[in-house]
Amino acid sequence: MKKIMMVDDNVDLTYVVKKSLEKMENGCEVISANRGQECFDLLKEGKLPDLILLDIMMPEMNGWDVFAKLKENTEWRKIPIVFLTAKTDSLSKGFGQIPAQDYIEKPFEIADLKKRIDTILGK
Repeated sequence: MKKIMMVDDNVDLTYVVKKSLEKMENGCEVISANRGQECFDLLKEGKLPDLILLDIMMPEMNGWDVFAKLKENTEWRKIPIVFLTAKTDSLSKGFGQIPAQDYIEKPFEIADLKKRIDTILGK
C-alpha cells in the first residue's frame, strides 16, 4: 500500500482527501500534518512516505520553506513532492533549480489526484 503524507493547514480538506484516498481501490495510507514542523517531526519519527502532498500557503512555515528543508536532507530529498495549492503563478510550479514532482491546483477532484499519485509512484 502506498504511503502518502499530506501537509496542509486546512483540516477539512485533509480529512476529505485522507478518507477518499484510503477508500479507493488500491487505496493509500495517508499520514496528515497540519504544519511544516509537524511534517518534520513525523519524518524524524521514521514515518517516511512514498510521496508528500504539500500546501504552499500555510502559517508559521510556508510550503516553500518546508520544500527547501526537505531537499536539504539526504534521506528526505528523494521523496516526490506534489504541491496542492490555490496559487496559480508560474513560480509556484517550481522552486529554484529543484522543481516539484507535480503541481495540482485547488479545488481538485480526488480521482484526478489519485491518478497523479499512481502516475508518479506507479500502480
